Amino acid sequence: GICFPCPQEGCPMMGHYADRFPEKLKRVNQKYFLNTAADEPFATWRQKVFIKLSGVKKTRGDINLLYYDTQGNSKEYEVASGDLSQDDVYTQYLDVEINPKNTTKIEFLWNKAIFSLLWARLGAETVNIIHGADG
Repeated sequence: GICFPCPQEGCPMMGHYADRFPEKLKRVNQKYFLNTAADEPFATWRQKVFIKLSGVKKTRGDINLLYYDTQGNSKEYEVASGDLSQDDVYTQYLDVEINPKNTTKIEFLWNKAIFSLLWARLGAETVNIIHGADG
């Protein structure tokens, strides 16, 4: 709890993701971080999420994914927040605490900041979730 907040360029990661911070590798006594889940088994699975919207041109709100597993656990992750546009693809790395082998369902959620009749016409054209060696 004393290592944060991370620098603006992000927390240098240990292990597989350390190569994302080449400048940090040149420093002496560099601190590195390891993302873990809050509870046992503490492992997290990195997933890369791409979401392309359809419908209205622009709106404001949040896009979240809600994961469910075989034991009845669920966990929600934010993918994007703020001004949303159908012209953009929202990409986010998620460190998911639910093992992909045990995932039973993933829900796509909207949290609207301002009520708008246009919100009902906003949807997702594509949602891609990649997991494996690097997301």
